[in-house]
Amino acid sequence: MKHHAVLLSVPGLRARDVVAMPRLSALSKAGATVPLTPSFPCVTCPVQANMTTGVTPERHGVVANGFFWRDKAEVEMWTAWNDCIQAPQIWELLHKHDPALTSAVWFPLHSKGAKADYICTPAPIHNPDGSESLWCYTKPTELYGELRDSLGHFPLMHFWGPLANIKSTDWIVDSAVVGAKKFHPRFSYIYLPHLDYAAQKFGPNSPQATTALGELDAAIGRLVDGYSAAGIDDVLWLAASEYAILDVNSVGYPNRVLREAGLLTLQADAEGREQLDVAASRAWALVDHQFAHVFVRDPADVPRVAALFENDATVEQVLTGVARDVFHVKHDRSGEVVLIAKPRAWFAYYWWLDDAKAPPYARTVDIHRKPGYDPVELFVEMPARAIPLNATLVKGSHGHPSSAAEAVLVTSDTAALQEAGQNGVRDIDVARIVLANFGVPGAMS
Repeated sequence: MKHHAVLLSVPGLRARDVVAMPRLSALSKAGATVPLTPSFPCVTCPVQANMTTGVTPERHGVVANGFFWRDKAEVEMWTAWNDCIQAPQIWELLHKHDPALTSAVWFPLHSKGAKADYICTPAPIHNPDGSESLWCYTKPTELYGELRDSLGHFPLMHFWGPLANIKSTDWIVDSAVVGAKKFHPRFSYIYLPHLDYAAQKFGPNSPQATTALGELDAAIGRLVDGYSAAGIDDVLWLAASEYAILDVNSVGYPNRVLREAGLLTLQADAEGREQLDVAASRAWALVDHQFAHVFVRDPADVPRVAALFENDATVEQVLTGVARDVFHVKHDRSGEVVLIAKPRAWFAYYWWLDDAKAPPYARTVDIHRKPGYDPVELFVEMPARAIPLNATLVKGSHGHPSSAAEAVLVTSDTAALQEAGQNGVRDIDVARIVLANFGVPGAMS
C-alpha cells in the first residue's frame, strides 16, 4: 500500500495516446496500462460518480449529465451540487475508516458541498445585471482568494466552449499543487479535461488532438513534480479515461420526432422563438450525446413513444421498463423510455423546425438551462442545425464495444489491479482500488 493516492480523471484518453505522453507513461513503469470498461451511460457525470462510489447509476442516481426534477418540472444540466449523488463517495468511506485519511477534490462535477476535506471547483458569481464574475467554490472558503492571489482567477472562459484550451487545465494543476503543499491530502481526485476539447472540435485523430496530448502530458509532469516537491512521494497514481471519442456522421432529433407526433408542447416568446414546455408536454427528450431520457407523463403513452423510435435510422436500442435495469439506469430520475444512438450517430436536443424560431441560447455556450447538451456549442458561430461531422462523444460499453475498448486506466502499481473484477477493470472498480490502497475493508458491488 502507498501512503497517498492520486486519481486523475482524464476524458478522452485512449491506450494509443499513452505512448505519446512520456510523463504519463513514466507513471506506469512499475505499473500497467490496461483497458477500462465504462458503464452505461458513458458520459462525464455518471462515470465520475461510478468511479467515486463504486456503484452504477441505478444506485447513485446520476443517470445523465443533467436531471429533470419532476417535482419542480425543471431541467438542470451540469448540476454543481454534490447532494444529487445518492451513494457514499471515496472520501466519505475513507473518513469512516480513519478520519486522518483526508481528501482533496479538484474540479470534478458535483463537487460543491461534497464531504471531502479540501475542494476547488468553478462557481462564477451571477450578478444582478446579468454579468458574471470569476470565482471558485473552495473548502476552506478562503482558499480561492489565496489561489487567485498567486495564480490569478481561474480562466473559466477556457474551461468550456469555443475558447477552451490548456489554460484551464494548467490552472487546475497549478492550484492542485498549491493545495498539496498546503494540506498534504492522503487522497486527491483531480479532473483534467483538456483532451476533450480538441477531440470534440476537430476530431480525435486530428493534429490539434495530437498537440493536446503533449500539452496535457506537460501539465501531468508538472503535477507529479509539484506533489514530489510537497513531500508527497509514496503515491499510487491512477489516470482513468471517462470515455473515448470517435467520429460521427449522422444526427437524430428525438424532440422533433415527439413534436411531429403531437406529444411535445411549445410556447412562443415575444420574438416568436419556440421554448419547450416540459411540464405541459406529454413526452419530451433530455438528450446527452449518444443517449436520451424520454420523459413520458402518462404511463399509457410509453408503448406509443417507444414505437416512434423503433425504426429510427439513428437509434440502436429503445429501452423501457426492466430493460433499463440491464443498462443500470432503472432509477426514478430516468426517463420512461431510454434511447441509445447507433455507434456513428448522436442526438441533438433541437425541437424547432425553423432556425428563425430557435431559442436564444441555441447558438451560445449556455449549457445549463436547456434539456440536452450539444457539441455544436464548441464551435464559433456554428449554424444551429449543422452537424459537426468530427465531433461527438461515443459512450458506453453496451451497444458500442469499439468505444469501450478505447478507454484506459494507467496505474503506477500493478498490485492495485488485484482489486478489479475477474472480467477486467470497470469504472466502478476504481473506487475499490483506491479504498484498498488505504486498507479499507470490504468490497463494493
